[in-house]
Amino acid sequence: MASFGYLSILVLCILGFVSSGHAQLQLNFYAKSCPNAEKIIKDFVQKQVQKAPNTAAAILRMHFHDCFVRGCDGSVLLNFTSSTGNQTEKQANPNLTLRGFSFIDAVKRLVEAECPGVVSCADIIALVARDAVVVTGGPFWNVPTGRRDGRISNVSEANADIPAPTSNFTRLQQSFAKKGLDLNDLVLLSGAHTIGVSHCSSFSERLYNFTGTLGTQDPSLDSEYADNLKSRKCKSINDNTTIVEMDPGSFKTFDLSYYKLLLKRRGLFQSDAALTKRTTTKSFIEHLVEGSLKEFYSEFAKAMEKMGRVEVKTGSAGEIRKQCAFVNS
Repeated sequence: MASFGYLSILVLCILGFVSSGHAQLQLNFYAKSCPNAEKIIKDFVQKQVQKAPNTAAAILRMHFHDCFVRGCDGSVLLNFTSSTGNQTEKQANPNLTLRGFSFIDAVKRLVEAECPGVVSCADIIALVARDAVVVTGGPFWNVPTGRRDGRISNVSEANADIPAPTSNFTRLQQSFAKKGLDLNDLVLLSGAHTIGVSHCSSFSERLYNFTGTLGTQDPSLDSEYADNLKSRKCKSINDNTTIVEMDPGSFKTFDLSYYKLLLKRRGLFQSDAALTKRTTTKSFIEHLVEGSLKEFYSEFAKAMEKMGRVEVKTGSAGEIRKQCAFVNS
């Protein structure tokens, strides 16, 4: 594991690199070129997410997965085409359960009808993620805009760069540092697990095959919680369809319950449990739990704004896609 001194230097170097890209992002970037864009997006999100609240967690996850591969450039939205011959990020293992692509496409059509070729798909993901979380009663954060869409999407990069739910602390630390995100960001962004659900396949090895031997269970997982999952939810290691709440009893509410469960060894994923394995991150979790919801919202907002600036394309880089699933011809 890299030392914290080395990590700090690495983070500063990456942030220096990232800053050259995000300097051109600004609030209300489309004020003159498409003044109604953000209101169109917000109105649509409010109407639709009220009817389907789980959409918020789905789009928030999509935003994370987009930013961790080639930066926040909408590359996660691209479809495979025979002309390129390359499988895209959509085919990567972490993205096979992503939802919300049709939602983003619907928003793009509305914005294109208002201002053709102006608003990027990358900005749409970032704005929809924020607006959807707000509709569910979660925190607001600023979303500076001006991102442009990437033209490259590669399955192998997504498999390599998106932290898996089976990640240990070292892997998480390295993945976040690579994007200029620190350990506090890791804890705060993981807090998004306070809403939404997961398939059993994302954590079933913790229940049935932890050491590679069938029948072994992760000892760091609370035994009562594990028994409940095995008897009522994921009854087989081969279950790929059952849905489980990531924050049981509170999965529709953006609150501190997720962190409280971590301290009780009831985090659903290995990556959740990993956050309590180091003094630095565990202490920060304890600090959040002892603090107010308002404080958590404020800190989460800062982390989201920081992530939303990772390796963005601005100016003449990339393009403004006409359709989010395809590069312009």
